[in-house]
Amino acid sequence: MNSIKYSIIILLTAVTFSSVQAQQNYTLMECIEIALENNRNIKQQDLNRQQREIAYSQARADLLPGLNASAGQQFIFGRSIGLDNTYQNTNSSQTSFNIGADITLFDGLRMKHNIDARKAEMYASEADLEKMQDDIIMSVSTAFLQALLNKELLQIAESQLETTSADLERRTELVNSGKIAQGELYEQEAQLAKEELNRVRAESNLKLALLDLAQIMELESFDDFDITAPPAEALISETPLLASETVYESALLNRPELRSMRYRLESSEKELLMARSQYYPSLSFGANMGTGYYKMNGRDNDPFRTQLRNNISNSLGFNLRIPIFNKFQIRNSVHSAELAIANSRLEMDKTRLELRKNIEQAYYNAIGAKSRWEAAEKSITASNEAYRFAEQKYENGRANAYELFLAKNNLTQALGEEVQAKYEYAFRLKILELLRD
Repeated sequence: MNSIKYSIIILLTAVTFSSVQAQQNYTLMECIEIALENNRNIKQQDLNRQQREIAYSQARADLLPGLNASAGQQFIFGRSIGLDNTYQNTNSSQTSFNIGADITLFDGLRMKHNIDARKAEMYASEADLEKMQDDIIMSVSTAFLQALLNKELLQIAESQLETTSADLERRTELVNSGKIAQGELYEQEAQLAKEELNRVRAESNLKLALLDLAQIMELESFDDFDITAPPAEALISETPLLASETVYESALLNRPELRSMRYRLESSEKELLMARSQYYPSLSFGANMGTGYYKMNGRDNDPFRTQLRNNISNSLGFNLRIPIFNKFQIRNSVHSAELAIANSRLEMDKTRLELRKNIEQAYYNAIGAKSRWEAAEKSITASNEAYRFAEQKYENGRANAYELFLAKNNLTQALGEEVQAKYEYAFRLKILELLRD
């Protein structure tokens, strides 16, 4: 695959392969390589590509002359015709050997157009394989980034749980020393239970995301499967936001689905020329050499070797075939080929429109994700201040535990929204980059 296609991969492979405590950590590059190697659809498409290569090779080989040899043995009972060209009531046998060659001199350029058509189909199948590989890269990248997102959400949940747990321990000591009442702990314990539930939910989501990624990779075993990658900020800082028009102009030249459609249109045009070539006469040349052995019972026959030598015959000949009326088969073949061209052009237009739609959606989704990320960062700053202020008020007795936990939950929500927007923005940037190439 063209190295440009790996632009979505290279920025995500800064962390190399590592194994920690028997747990296998995969980079995105490794996940994609495994998925491309294991995917059965890709294997089937590669077989289809090989079939197209064979068809192209055969089309070129059709230009070569044909050479065939034959041998025959006949036993005749009853009346037989002898060498003197008279019939006699006796059994006989005949042995014949022939070798012949033939070559097409002119067929209305049908074979040439067939070569061009099969070549275009071969290139189209290669582009289809590349498109399928791109789809696998996109699927793996989506699942990979989703797993990374769930990892950060789990870290946030664990961090909030750790903070609440430490605060609960501190307040338990105050209760034991008689500085605050026992009732102060109830709401703290309830908050701790809620955050523990959030942690369990985040952990479950991470396991499901890793399972989804492992299944896309078609791994036989999902045990001890984990991933590693640089932070999302590193991905974003190294990937520019490309304008949709720039992406589309580049995609028109480089995207495999468009190349596939162009090759299929070319194949359809060559099929039309092949159909029209049937209107022209065809001329072929042939050469033949043969000999045989004839034996008739009841009379003297020359020896086998003598007859083979004496009965050798050679022939050269041309064959001209002129189409006059073929029950409208040629005309209908031409019309069918013209319809196939019109359909290929419509399919190409649909592919262009779908690609333009995907690029525009990816671009505006990236813009929206960036705006949400920036807003979420501001929300985190404000939520941090609100939580710090609520904590001070709570410590001074001017706020209850509910107000403190509400501020803390708002901060947790802001942190989660910031992570989601950040990873969505990183993913949209990679989609635009992939669609461009």
